[in-house]
Amino acid sequence: MSAPGTDDLTAFMHTMIPITAAMGVEVLEASRTTVATRLPLAPNANHLGTSYAGSLFTAAELLGGLLASTGLALEGAVPVVRSVTIDFRRPATGDVVARASLEDAEIERILATAREHGKADFELVAEITDAEGVVVATTRGDYQLRRLH
Repeated sequence: MSAPGTDDLTAFMHTMIPITAAMGVEVLEASRTTVATRLPLAPNANHLGTSYAGSLFTAAELLGGLLASTGLALEGAVPVVRSVTIDFRRPATGDVVARASLEDAEIERILATAREHGKADFELVAEITDAEGVVVATTRGDYQLRRLH
């Protein structure tokens, strides 16, 4: 069975979290170690003409769940977000990309721990960049991969 492609993951995300479709969030990258989403400015612009803070947060927070479809795919396990903090660096005046990665060794640790103990905590740091590659925000999230059975 092949890994899901970005179009399939985008469709799945829009089905599971319908507001992401209205926001126009799409999956740009979905490899074993790296995931990325794209957030268009429209319809996420706020009263200042920049990206709404909650939309920026969403584009980055989704990455933990996307990893559960790629590098952290484990039958019967789901990702759970425990906490996320965001640090806004500068206004986002256009489309942005949120990207996060985990090292192979960390992925193996998470999977082994979840198999053995039924759950595994992990931290995911994401950068949100504009079209010029300037970091507009960063997030640090505490997640858990949890087996349901």
